[in-house]
Formats: sequence, structure tokens, C-alpha cells
Amino acid sequence: MALLDDFVFFLFSSPTTVLGAVAVLLVLYFISSCFSSEETRKEPPGPRPLPLLGNLLQLDLKRPYKTLCELSEKYGSVFTVYFGTNKVVVLAGYKAVKEALVSFAEEFGDRDISPIFYDTNQGHEMRRFALTTLRDFGMGKRVAEEKILEECQYLIQMFEKHKGKPFDTTCPVNYATSNIISSIVYGSRFEYSDPRFKNLVRRANETIRITGSASIQLYNMFPRLVRWIKNRQLILKNVEMTVRDVKDLIRQLKETLNPHTCRGLVDCFLIRKQKEEDSCVTDTHYNEKNLIFTVTNLFAAGTDTTATTLRWGLLLMAKYPHIQDQVQEELSRVIGSRQARVDDRKNLPYTDAVIHETQRLANIVPMSIPHKTSRDVTFQGYFIKEGTTVFPLLTSVLYDESEWESPHTFNPSHFLDRESKFVRRDAFMPFSAGRRVCLGESLAKMELFLFFTSLLQRFRFTPPPGVTEDELNLTAGVGFTLPPWPHELCAVSRQ
Repeated sequence: MALLDDFVFFLFSSPTTVLGAVAVLLVLYFISSCFSSEETRKEPPGPRPLPLLGNLLQLDLKRPYKTLCELSEKYGSVFTVYFGTNKVVVLAGYKAVKEALVSFAEEFGDRDISPIFYDTNQGHEMRRFALTTLRDFGMGKRVAEEKILEECQYLIQMFEKHKGKPFDTTCPVNYATSNIISSIVYGSRFEYSDPRFKNLVRRANETIRITGSASIQLYNMFPRLVRWIKNRQLILKNVEMTVRDVKDLIRQLKETLNPHTCRGLVDCFLIRKQKEEDSCVTDTHYNEKNLIFTVTNLFAAGTDTTATTLRWGLLLMAKYPHIQDQVQEELSRVIGSRQARVDDRKNLPYTDAVIHETQRLANIVPMSIPHKTSRDVTFQGYFIKEGTTVFPLLTSVLYDESEWESPHTFNPSHFLDRESKFVRRDAFMPFSAGRRVCLGESLAKMELFLFFTSLLQRFRFTPPPGVTEDELNLTAGVGFTLPPWPHELCAVSRQ
């Protein structure tokens, strides 16, 4: 005991020895904690991070999914990478992603809110209400089919105005898909020439594109240091202007609201809000901010992803005319000149395979929406702490060489058996899986099928004059979702 007293007196007898003792104790604590955690909790491996920067210098911030795929080849299907000081566990390959999101759905089911998404949503999310109401309004049902078939005619008219000359498909396709979600949310569609509608679509697409930029990746890593960046300010401005427009649209609907008839999601929300107010419910989620952000989120998601996939499909038809030939031959043989319906899908196996292969190869959401562990979990032998950010690397699933015969080429045979019948593939996971699967999956599938078949029935898609099929660029652009590189196509009437 006397020796211990003497040792303590020595350590704290002067400022210098105090600092030295603190340093020694910290080092000893760090070493002991490392050894103990290594013995009891084996964490996923990964590249050695630098202080503060993490693995920043190893990441391609414009296309981080590519870097992560390369790292998975070295560190395996479950590994750790540091985005600045943020520790992220990456899941790569079909088996790891499927097991985590489906078999461990609870543990990997929370959503991770990055700084930029918090900026744009301010923490407001009503996923359950949105899903229930979308289902009530026919998402994946006959009423939604009629809305899409009506919109197909408007889109065809837009394409016909170009009279077979080259044009950029971006705006008309975006307007068409935006109108589907608008009719479900507001109860009516917009004219393509409506200035407010055009601005809503433009801002939604611009925000999604910028969200995937390198500067926003840096902001998500170091939100306090780079709040001033131009792209963040542009996103905040877009959100502000969109909120203003949505408030005005909601006000108009509120003025004409009939409590006995729901025209769309907004009406459902307002009626539920009024009921809770009449019942003196105080702790309610049915407030104006939640409604506004639910609407803006659905509008952006319902516009961008489906439109981007459809544009990829048209580009691929122009790139591979022999595949376009087979689609159009099947459409002519099976349904002739009448309008394709959802029920026709089962009789159009090749067309269905082409659409699925487009979704697979386009790979438009390569990193999915970031997840977060809801509690401590041991997964594939590795310990992952509660609250850890998790990236299910969807691109590694859609391009998994152990699941796909030719993962990097456009091959509709991936979805056809030897008898040319359509076959489902477990590794087809463009909408993610588990608790955080895409809300609009069934609606998106219906839109893709009906828009694609309607356009292929009416038009032959070709490169612009002087451009060969080989020269059409299949490089993906940059963004939170991956659009085709800017291009023009010719839509030549087949009638």
C-alpha cells in the first residue's frame, strides 16, 4: 500500500509528470481496449483510416460505389470504411445484402439520415401513412393503370411533335412519370406546359442529381466545416421554393375539400388531420410540415427513378436494334395495335425480360438508401455496433458475378429459361429489400411496363443521323441516382 501511495504522489507531484501520466494511461487504455475488443468482438475489416479524413483519399466521391466494389474484392462481403470520421459498414454481393435486409430485417432496418437529407426533410417522415394511402389509391391496382394509360397518350403526343428528328427524352419522360405520382397525391395531373409543374420537376431532378455530387459527399462527412458549399445552398433554395409551391397547391385543395371524398393523398391527410383536431388529439403526426415533406418526397422519388429507368430503356433499344426488333415483334404478335394492359405482361416474356434487364444494368440507385443498425448485432461472424451506418451496395448485387451469367452486358436472357419463358431471379434487387424496400415498387413496375410497351408499339428508336449504334454512350452520369449520359434519340413513327 505504501508503494502505491508513493507511485501516485510521484505521478501527480508536478504538471509535467501529470501530463505524462495522463498520456501513459490513455495509451494503456487504448491498447487494452483494442486487445479486449479484438478478442471478444471481431469487427468487419477494412482499409486503415487516417485521422479525421478516414478513407477519404481512397474514395472516388463522384462514384463512391465503384470504389466500394473494388474494396469488397479485397476485404470481403462485409467490411468497414470511414467517410471522414463516420464509420460505415458496407454489405457487398447478393448473399450478404439479402441476409442482412431480409433475415436480419429488424437489426438492419433503421434508416440513416445524412446531414443533407436532414436539411431537406427536417426530420419529417411518415412512411406508414404514405404506404397505406398509396395502396388505397390503387398503387399497383386498376385505378393506377388507368391513370398511366391516359398519361401514355400525352407522352406519345410529345414524342410525335418531334416528327422523327433528334431530341432529348429527359423532360417529356420526367413530366409523364411526375404526373402519375401527382394524380395520386393531388388527385389530378398537370399540363406539360404548366410553368409551376415544370419548375417542380426541374428542381426535384436537380436536387437528386446534386445530392450525389462530390461536394455534398464532403458536406455529409464534415457538415460543420463545409456548410457554405454552393451545391448545399442550391439544394436549400430548391427545397424552399418547392415548399412554397406545395403549400399553395395544398391550400387550393383545402378550399375545395369534401370530407366524404378523397381525391388523393393530400385530401386523405387533411381529412385525418381534421378528425384528430375534432377529437382534441394533441400528440399528432398529422400537421402541415409532415404533409408538405411527405408530398415533396413522394413527388421527387416518383419522378426521378422511374423516368431515369425508362430513359435507359429507350437508349438501350436504340443501342441494340436487334433486341428492339424482338420486342416489337412480340408486341405485334401478342397484342397487335391495341393498347397494352398490365394483364398482358404474362404473355410478353421477352418484353418483360428486357424491362427487367434494363433495371438491372441501369443500376440507378447503386448504394441504396443508407441504413442504420437498430441494435448491436453479430453478422457473418462480425460485430456491428448499434447505430452504425450501413450501405447495402445494390450495384454489387445487380452485377454479382456469381449470380449473373454476363453481369456487365445487356442480356435479356438473364430473365428467360430455355423455353424462352420469363424467370424471376433472386438477385434482381433494384428496389432493395426488407423493411426499407422502395415504397413505390409496384407502381414503378406498372409504369415501366405500360410506358415502355406503349412507346415501343408506336415508335422505332434510333440514334441521331450520323451517329452509329456503337457510338451511343452507355456511361452513367453522376448523381444520387444514375441517369444516362446526356444524349438525343429519334422516335420514328411506326404507323
